[in-house]
Amino acid sequence: MNIDEQYMQRCLELANLANGFTAPNPMVGCVIVHNGKIIGEGFHKKAGEPHAEVNAINSVEDQSLLPESTLYVNLEPCSHHGKTPPCSDLIVEKKIKRVVVAMQDPHKAVAGKGLKRLKKNGVEVKIGVLEREAQQLNRPFITFHTKKRPFITLKWAKSADGFIDHHRISSEKSAQAISGQHTAILTHKMRSRHAAIMVGTRTAWLDNPSLNTRYWNGNDPVRITLDRNVMLPKDLKLFTDGKPTVVFNAQENHVEREVVYKKRSFDNDLIPSLLHDLHELQVQSLFVEGGSMLLQSFIERDLWDDAWLYSSPKVLTEGVKAPTFNFPFKNRFSIGNDLIEYYEN
Repeated sequence: MNIDEQYMQRCLELANLANGFTAPNPMVGCVIVHNGKIIGEGFHKKAGEPHAEVNAINSVEDQSLLPESTLYVNLEPCSHHGKTPPCSDLIVEKKIKRVVVAMQDPHKAVAGKGLKRLKKNGVEVKIGVLEREAQQLNRPFITFHTKKRPFITLKWAKSADGFIDHHRISSEKSAQAISGQHTAILTHKMRSRHAAIMVGTRTAWLDNPSLNTRYWNGNDPVRITLDRNVMLPKDLKLFTDGKPTVVFNAQENHVEREVVYKKRSFDNDLIPSLLHDLHELQVQSLFVEGGSMLLQSFIERDLWDDAWLYSSPKVLTEGVKAPTFNFPFKNRFSIGNDLIEYYEN
């Protein structure tokens, strides 16, 4: 790893400190180096707050060193006025003469314009340092802007004999716990890193889930459920705890406090239509947590980016079959008695 890669690696580490808090913005870290010494660091902490470059520049005690320094950042400096001024203008203003960038910004408002502005003002620009690692860090942001849909993560737990639950016809009977408590913490961590979480009608009715991040310190995702005929009981937690919920249905458009009902046709194009709606609503990432039919719908349409499969040693003998999923896993590890397999599309 050469010296530019070493400093860029530090940018990626800084950026990741805000994982789960920057959406719909990307995760960005910035390092400023003078004569082989880091004199400033910063990262984008939250959407609407100063960008990484601003925080890094402001952290430099002796600003007179900036014209002789190199600025490292894992994403192209912005060139447009959003909630904050353009970072490319600030770099030019501070007379920083060399900028090393990991990757170009896929957002159409930037997309090379920031780099062009820097070069036009005499800044030496190097791009592509640890580009693959930078792309991996901001996969949700890149997917949202290139595929025009949210980044989609699927998750389910199955028993040793391939079931996700017992057959149930009443919400009075609790769901069969498949995975362990420590695995639940991992699930809540993943929830915190997604803008929205989706479950199907039967899961919402039978499980009455909160779909929050109570086992992890992070933001609660917006809850999304399907209810074709608007038949879900109004006393479910999704409707009574005062947190945002979107209900896609085939009957009506209206709003009840924090619950938004959106009418859509429940045909073969339902999933792509929902993803289009979520993109329009600026929902950058979606965590699909059940049930089996909803998960299978995403799998069959090849509309997923990450998948997490928890395999338990428990045996149910009968019940609701787990989704059919035949892909090579990228990583495998254990948490307690549960085997965790991670897949990347």
